[in-house]
Amino acid sequence: MTDVLLTVGTRKGLFIGRGRRGTWEFEGPYFNAQAIYSIGIDTRRATPRLLVGGDSSHWGPSVFHSDDLGTTWTEPSRPAVKFPRDTGASLERVWQLHPAGPDTPDLVYAGTEPAALFRSADGGETFELVRPLWEHPTRSKWVPGGGGEAVHTVVTDRRDPDAVTVAVSTAGVFRSRDGGASWAPSNRGVSAVFLPDPHPEFGQCVHKIAQDAGDPDRLYLQNHWGVYRSDDAGASWTDIGTGLPSDFGFAMAAHPHRPDTAYVFPINADADRVPAGRRCRVYRTRDAGETWEPLTAGLPEGDHFGTVLRDALRTDDADPAGVYFGNRNGELYASADDGDSWQQLARHLPDVLCVRAAALS
Repeated sequence: MTDVLLTVGTRKGLFIGRGRRGTWEFEGPYFNAQAIYSIGIDTRRATPRLLVGGDSSHWGPSVFHSDDLGTTWTEPSRPAVKFPRDTGASLERVWQLHPAGPDTPDLVYAGTEPAALFRSADGGETFELVRPLWEHPTRSKWVPGGGGEAVHTVVTDRRDPDAVTVAVSTAGVFRSRDGGASWAPSNRGVSAVFLPDPHPEFGQCVHKIAQDAGDPDRLYLQNHWGVYRSDDAGASWTDIGTGLPSDFGFAMAAHPHRPDTAYVFPINADADRVPAGRRCRVYRTRDAGETWEPLTAGLPEGDHFGTVLRDALRTDDADPAGVYFGNRNGELYASADDGDSWQQLARHLPDVLCVRAAALS
């Protein structure tokens, strides 16, 4: 059996689960009373480095790291993520911490609110603003979504360290092919039903993007209304929402090893943010969105109201894959068999904001 590290960010701290499949021991909360919106598990090192974006109502946002699987934590003496004075901006929150590919072992990206991308060359200890995205000519027309204006998703291409894709709420998808020196909107085919022009160049409310295990050019996207697939690294998108009970939702995750396999958690509507049909169900595709199947074994059967947020549905890197999700009811669920069956790992946690997991052996 594979040992797994499971990290759960909640509105009142970080919880860490360790153990073998089916048997879990949890510790926490770490960062008591802080909202944990972002977690990164950097497995490129001999011992994984944990990165956590905390948000204290008293001390403000910060980034912490641990090199002993959470036993001890380090906070830089100066803010790891800080807007330069000339921007006139201040950090509200770190929404994403993303270790890049194996060819750049110390490169880590941070997505923030206000909507910006930061780059670290020392494993996440210090970050610098990626100015070309911050200074993009469309920025003056970006507007906040319901959760604010943020870079909440970062995807890197394992074949090319200069290829970076980000999702911005609510500006849409932007791509760089030169390491962040330039950026282009990449939203062709993604609808913005809430705008007068439903197919703008930018302005879509993208909730999450995940990359296919087999083809790095294949991306899956959960939009504010709409589930999409791209087969050209985000240059264009195709609707794949047929067969889902609702194409509204926040989360999107891809299987770590099986091509064409992805997971979503449908929500009733933007004005009724509960599970679709009031049923706690993850949906899986194994043919890149041509068909979808509900995964229900072991999940609650009756009316359910636990919303799963954009970073609260994730997989580990084992095979078969562990699939995990937490919800705003404070419930945490896990599958050890690609999603075929589930068990509840915890309940009565604070509001679950994000989940990350990694196989340790």
